[in-house]
Amino acid sequence: MLELVSIPAIVCCVYWIVELVKYTTGYSEKFKRFIPITAAILGGFLGIGCFYLLPDIIPASNVLIAIVLGISSGLCSVGFNQIIKQVTKESIDGK
Repeated sequence: MLELVSIPAIVCCVYWIVELVKYTTGYSEKFKRFIPITAAILGGFLGIGCFYLLPDIIPASNVLIAIVLGISSGLCSVGFNQIIKQVTKESIDGK
């Protein structure tokens, strides 16, 4: 049952950490170019951390699978951010 929570938990953690870094860097254009790479690396580290610290929560049989799950979760947070931006964006025509 707990393995259902691990992927969304990593997605949420990466999303909020990236948002915090964006805020602390003043929404720097230089940092924005590296957000997907940063999210993937951060997700990979969180996957490793979950694998060793909470072995029952992540559905991985070895550390390589945990890294791949973490990287994909980190990249999902970037996609989630884009969904939020597109849904809340006003159209150019004002419609």
